[in-house]
Amino acid sequence: MSGDDTERFAHARRVIEAVLFASAEPLGRDRLAEYLPAGAPIDAVLDSLAADYAGRGVELVRRDDAWAFRTAPDLAPHLQARVVEPRRLGRAALEVLAIIAYHQPVTRAEIEEIRGVALARGTLDLLIETGFVRPRGRRQAVGRPLEWATTPHFLDHFDLASLADLPGLDELKAAGLLGQGRGIADYAADQEQ
Repeated sequence: MSGDDTERFAHARRVIEAVLFASAEPLGRDRLAEYLPAGAPIDAVLDSLAADYAGRGVELVRRDDAWAFRTAPDLAPHLQARVVEPRRLGRAALEVLAIIAYHQPVTRAEIEEIRGVALARGTLDLLIETGFVRPRGRRQAVGRPLEWATTPHFLDHFDLASLADLPGLDELKAAGLLGQGRGIADYAADQEQ
């Protein structure tokens, strides 16, 4: 790299570092590239920053296709005493969250069909409040129902790099997490037919 290239790269690193520190949410590669001149090596900048922060108290992590600074996982015990305990999700909310995660985008009617019971009004409200789900848009069907999907906060909270990291049905069965009766596995099998 020439002297000018080295200076431009160092400046790009500083800009991206500042943008990521200032952001409350993970930012995608394309969004970050908007802060740099056209053709700037955004991937090299992100890789360089991630390497520099690896092993430090704050690390640059990739979640799905977005980047964010996060506290190193091994330091969590030192911080937990000062963190306010978040509202716990009940069984119904966890079931709905799992259905949305595995079947997104999914409508309320589809959630109810999979669960076999009506969805309580407050369940989706709680999942929205926690930042785990959001409306994704409207289905192009009769009544144009809302479709629901998970958020980057969901991935971050459950330490998933992407939805592909969710456990598969075989893993869930082996762990004894899939009970008797109709459930996600049966619904998935019906959809394949």
